[in-house]
Amino acid sequence: MARPEKDAAVAQLADKFREANAVLLTEYRGLSVADLKDLRRSLAGNAEYTVAKNTLASIAARRVGLDAIVDDLKGPTALTFVTGEPVEAAKALRDFAKDNKHLILKGGVMDGNALSADEVDKLASLESREVLLAKAAGAMKASLSKAAYLFAAPASQAVRTVDALREKQETAA
Repeated sequence: MARPEKDAAVAQLADKFREANAVLLTEYRGLSVADLKDLRRSLAGNAEYTVAKNTLASIAARRVGLDAIVDDLKGPTALTFVTGEPVEAAKALRDFAKDNKHLILKGGVMDGNALSADEVDKLASLESREVLLAKAAGAMKASLSKAAYLFAAPASQAVRTVDALREKQETAA
């Protein structure tokens, strides 16, 4: 590659690093072109799976302050630039790796923090944002219902006591 082309490629990668919510690294040695196409299709809309030269990716990562992943940029490494929900992209990579033993999760970076391969796997094990929000809403609704019951309990107890007194007076009379 000529020098201007390399500079343009580094600038493009640096822009992708800046725009991404997370960057996940995988080793793709042994995957066919059809497998890579299937992987890209499974990530569509949520992430972009890119194969780039490690030296250019290292330079771009250093430019944007992501020195933490530079050590992982060795061997056949592909970059997954996550623009959507990082959990969904990690799940897609993990599920694809289960079916294709040639895809290996190497690590990544999210919010400026380095992630090991185990941490990426833990990220993939999380429930989606929508499910977590639904659980939180359910817990809040249960707490509110419990509070409403507690506030209503003294009034209903007073009503039952008054009814019992009235019945007692009616039977005594």
